[in-house]
Amino acid sequence: MRIAKVIVDVPTSQTNHSFDYIVPKTLDKLVQPGMRVSVPFGPRKVMGFVIDIVEQSDLDKLKEIEEILDITPVLTEELLKLGVWLADQTVSFYIQAFQAMLPQVLKAKYKKEIEALTFEELSPSLQQLFDGRSFIDFEEFQERDGNYYQLLKEIRAGHAKIHYKVKSKETKKKVAFIEPNKELYLLEEALVDISNHAKKQKRMIEYFLENPEPIEQKALISKLDTTPHPLNQLVEKGILNKKEKIIYRNPYKGTEFERTNALPLSDQQQNAIQPIWEKVEQEEHQNFLLHGVTGSGKTEVYLQAIEKVLEKGKEAIVLVPEISLTPQMVQRFKGRFGSNVAVLHSALSPGEKFDEWTKIHKKEVKVVVGARSAIFAPFKNIGIIIIDEEHETSYKQDEQPRYHAREVAKYRGQFHQCPVVLGSATPIFESYARAKKGVYHLLEMPSRMNNNQMPPVEIIDMRKELHAGNRTMFSRNLLEEIREKMQSKQQVVLFLNRRGYSTFVMCRECGDVMKCPACDIALTYHKSSHQLKCHYCDYQMPMVSHCPSCSSDTIRYFGTGTQKVEESLKQHIPEANIIRMDVDTTRRKGAHQRILDQFASGKADILLGTQMIAKGLDFENVTLVGVLAIDAMLHLPDFRSSEKTFQLLTQVSGRAGRHKLPGKVIIQTYTPEHYSIQLASDYNFEQFFQQEMQMRKNFHYPPYYFLTLINVSHPNQIKVLEVTKMICKLLYKHLSDQATILGPTPSPIVRINNRYRYQCMVKYKNEPRQREIIQKILKYYYQDIHQNDLTIQVDFEPYQLM
Repeated sequence: MRIAKVIVDVPTSQTNHSFDYIVPKTLDKLVQPGMRVSVPFGPRKVMGFVIDIVEQSDLDKLKEIEEILDITPVLTEELLKLGVWLADQTVSFYIQAFQAMLPQVLKAKYKKEIEALTFEELSPSLQQLFDGRSFIDFEEFQERDGNYYQLLKEIRAGHAKIHYKVKSKETKKKVAFIEPNKELYLLEEALVDISNHAKKQKRMIEYFLENPEPIEQKALISKLDTTPHPLNQLVEKGILNKKEKIIYRNPYKGTEFERTNALPLSDQQQNAIQPIWEKVEQEEHQNFLLHGVTGSGKTEVYLQAIEKVLEKGKEAIVLVPEISLTPQMVQRFKGRFGSNVAVLHSALSPGEKFDEWTKIHKKEVKVVVGARSAIFAPFKNIGIIIIDEEHETSYKQDEQPRYHAREVAKYRGQFHQCPVVLGSATPIFESYARAKKGVYHLLEMPSRMNNNQMPPVEIIDMRKELHAGNRTMFSRNLLEEIREKMQSKQQVVLFLNRRGYSTFVMCRECGDVMKCPACDIALTYHKSSHQLKCHYCDYQMPMVSHCPSCSSDTIRYFGTGTQKVEESLKQHIPEANIIRMDVDTTRRKGAHQRILDQFASGKADILLGTQMIAKGLDFENVTLVGVLAIDAMLHLPDFRSSEKTFQLLTQVSGRAGRHKLPGKVIIQTYTPEHYSIQLASDYNFEQFFQQEMQMRKNFHYPPYYFLTLINVSHPNQIKVLEVTKMICKLLYKHLSDQATILGPTPSPIVRINNRYRYQCMVKYKNEPRQREIIQKILKYYYQDIHQNDLTIQVDFEPYQLM
């Protein structure tokens, strides 16, 4: 008797272990670790992951597995181990860790179907089941007692395929193809037999006499400028055959990826790539930090490192921040490695994501380029993992399991004995400090390609502008430079750290600010819909004309949003063509690409946008970058605010003068004397690092100390405070004297969505029992969490302190 150890899809602390199930005779030898199965759990059926198969169990009464949801495992042996490690590291449930590794489609309700690829080569029993059809439902296969072994054999031999069909509109994958159903000489006979009145039918047969290859029905109808009716008549007569095929959805349909070849490497690129190549050759694990200024040619180093890996028959994972997963970036990888690349990111539909994942799972590609979750690509023979812009906070998942893609990459690199390359112009301090200490191997690329100079930066003190009577959001210098660039037919990028029209709306009579009724946060005015919106809980209300508190009509807008900047810019420079790029204008699929294409083809003079324009964009005609308001970011209650400001300014500045034309950067600020702005304007990362590290050391922040943030929330404020107090007490009692416990304190935004939020923080150097203690605290509050709407979130190495 074989026993399967199954992690069930019931995320509670009481079920956070494996359960034993008997593998029934019908499924014997089919059930393997890494498969999803359906099992009885109490009165219901639930999905679960098989993590191991054993010969016996310590328990007496065991239930049987009801059915298998996969014919081949969806998680590899390595990913199963990684899931267990991940759950332990992030104090989350095993089921959450396994679910995080799979595309959304495999978490939805779906049915399976079997496709006959070569009907003639199928075993007689399966031929009988298919009965001349291309597809049969898996349920039908089960109902008619189909032979699992036979099916598995046919799948392995390439005679049949299993498809997952999600019960939602995105996953239609079948396409009708038309082909001749007779030999060519019989087609000629059929042509003669058809009545002269049936001209469209005749034209169709003539087409296939010249082109006997199968063609997509849609393409055929459009090519012959006809309708499905004559086609269906020819199919009914048995002259043509209609066959449905399952094809991969192509998110880049209609995009031609021009093939590129390896470029000659500069000396600094050669010096950087050599140690990586050595580790690839030796099949040894090493963490590299590639510190290269924007435009220094890091991408070419990645591409040539991957080439070396592919020559060895291995696979590569490349992570890029979601925000810079632009078509430009995809072009670089697809151009070099063609159809060997799968791309995973949030702009794809669930069906497209699933198809890309399937290509990886079926070993049809060797390179995956994607955002955070692509780190879980089910490759079995990884030769390199690259994380570009490694300082990006989007690599940290902000819901359970709260993993950082960098740590997962290091785990997988160790497992596969391959190099992990972290690249950035402004690496996070934790990484740079490790590289300085020799924990990572530091690779430096301090110069731009073609020895282009970094664009000069001018800092404009907006306080002086105000004193000079300029009350607009644009300094006089900036407007002058924009006009000058437009006359020279050059382009401008303007960066603003906000979206919406105004930051907040206030009554000037009584000082009342329009706030969200469910959150302690001001509402943002969106002019296009004339609404006030909360960017935290999505509450919306029509814009008011009178103050709800004092009924005055002196309502004024304060702050600046992208819409307001666009409007104001049009007043100052009416002849400018402006394209705005923010969350509101890029909601629709493909909008991101359309906007960038318009700008690249010179249809606009100015690209105005939020963070999404700060990275990864490369336009040769952009010679001026303007930063409108950096102060809001600089003054956030976050110890990393200076670091994030420096990173952002460096990234934005890197968009100017990347090619032959010289560039310039203008930064507008109310705090020009701040060292992060001053040093970013000189591109002096080293000095900024030294200065900021001193501050971190004095105040016991990373990388000198580790942080753990515990957030507690509940609809009742007294309850939250009590629980947070108790958690602090328990931590004081059980952690060592070296740990510093701060709190309980209200979170920077105390109420979101009618829930009060308090937090406490642990600063420590070495607390080996911390995770075990936190697990016990969570168990202690188990009842409250499940019955009384209490939430306790634990974040090791937090990146968001808000």
